[in-house]
Amino acid sequence: MLGEKNIKIEKENIQVGIIGAGVMGQLYAHKIQEAGWNVNICDLPERFEIIQKQFQGSGVNVLENGHLVSRRSDFIIYSVETEFIDSVVQQYGPSTKFGAIVGGQTSVKQPEIEAFEKHLPEDISIVTCHSLHGPNVDPTDQPLIIINYRGDQTKYDLVYRILESLNSKVIPLTWQEHDRITADTQAATHLAFESMGTAWKTGGIVPWENPAYIDGIGNVKVNLALRIYSNKWHVYAGIAIFNSYARAQIKQYGESVSTLYQLIISEKELEFRERICRAKEFIFGNGRENRYIELPQDILNEFSLSTVPKTDKRPNSNLSLFAMVDCWYNMKINPYDHLICQTPLFRLWLGIIEYSFRDEETLEMGIQTALYDRQIRTHDLAYYLATLGWAQCIEHSNMDSYKKRFMDTAAFFETKLSEANTLSSLMINFLESRRND
Repeated sequence: MLGEKNIKIEKENIQVGIIGAGVMGQLYAHKIQEAGWNVNICDLPERFEIIQKQFQGSGVNVLENGHLVSRRSDFIIYSVETEFIDSVVQQYGPSTKFGAIVGGQTSVKQPEIEAFEKHLPEDISIVTCHSLHGPNVDPTDQPLIIINYRGDQTKYDLVYRILESLNSKVIPLTWQEHDRITADTQAATHLAFESMGTAWKTGGIVPWENPAYIDGIGNVKVNLALRIYSNKWHVYAGIAIFNSYARAQIKQYGESVSTLYQLIISEKELEFRERICRAKEFIFGNGRENRYIELPQDILNEFSLSTVPKTDKRPNSNLSLFAMVDCWYNMKINPYDHLICQTPLFRLWLGIIEYSFRDEETLEMGIQTALYDRQIRTHDLAYYLATLGWAQCIEHSNMDSYKKRFMDTAAFFETKLSEANTLSSLMINFLESRRND
C-alpha cells in the first residue's frame, strides 16, 4: 500500500485526461478531480468555450482538443459514443504520451479494444473501464468494470487508484466477459422498455392514465420506460447494435414475444401455460438458490405518475415479463448469475419479473388476462408490433432508423419525462437503500 505522503506526491505528478465532455465524462472529471488528481478534459473544438464555462472554478483543466489532452496525460479515458470510438482514437491516438495508459467508457468493449489496437502506439498500455449506471445515479457502490487488456500490474494499480475516486464496487473482467454480461443484462431489457414506449405511442395509450398500469409493476414499467426515453438514444443503440453478444438475445426476445402472442390470440391455454411454467421452473425453481430481490409492491405503488384511483385498477397480461423469462429460458441464461454486474434498471426489471412469477395469484391473473381479456389484447398487439419493429431495426444495424424511432417515441412522452425521471430515481434510491441494509 502507498503511504499517505506517497499518494499525495503521486496525485500531484499524475495527470488524468478525458476526451469527451458528455454527462459521463463530466461525472468522471468532477469525481476524479475532487479526489485530488489533476484532470484535463476536452470535447469537440467548437464546444471549447461552452465546456470552459461548465467547469469554471472546478479545478478541472479544459483544453481545446484531444491532441493536447493526449500529449500531457498519463491516463487517458475516451468518453465517446461507441459509434465514433474508432474515428476519435484514430484522430487523437497518435498523440498519446509515451508510456501512458489508455482506456474508454464505452458500453461495448469489442469496438473500443479494436480501435485501441489499430490506432495506439505499441508502447501504450490499455486498461479500460465501464460504470454500470447512468450519469444521474450516484456511483457509490455501483458496479465498475475494469479490464486490464494490455498493461502490467503497476499500470493496472494506478488506474485502480484513480478510479477509486468514484467509490464504486470494482469488478475485474475480460472484455469478452464484459460484453457477454452486458448483453445478458441490458440488451433485451432495453428492448422491452423501448417497445413499451413505442407501443403506447402507436396505440395512443397514456399509461399513467390507464387503469392497467397503476399498480407497483405498472409504475416500474412506466417510470423506467420513460427514464430510458429521457436519456441519450445512442447509449442504448450502442449496446444493441455494436455488441455482438446482444444480437442473439434481442432476436430471441422478439421470437418469444411473437410466439407467446400467437398462443394468446389462439387462446391455446395449455400450450401457453406449459411454456410459461417451463420457463418459470428454469429460472425460479429446479433447486436454484437465487438471491431474490423481493421488491415490496406496496411501496412501489407510491412511485406513481397516475391520478387514477387505485380502485379502478384493471389486470395486465404482463406479456413483456412473460416474454423475458421465456427468452432467458431459451437462451439458458439465469439472470441472478449476473447480479454482480447489475444496473439499477436491470435490478428493478428483474424485481418485477420475480414478483410476477413467484406470487402465484399474480402469475395466474397474468395468464388468465393474457388469454381471455380482449381489452388488454389490443395493448399486447401494439407491444408485439413494436417489439418486431425494434428487433428488425437492430438486426439491420440501422443507426438512423434507431434514432428516429427513439426520438419519435420520446416526443410523445415529452411532458412527463422529467417527472418520470425523478420518480425512477426515487425508486432506484429506495432499491439501493434496501440492498445496503
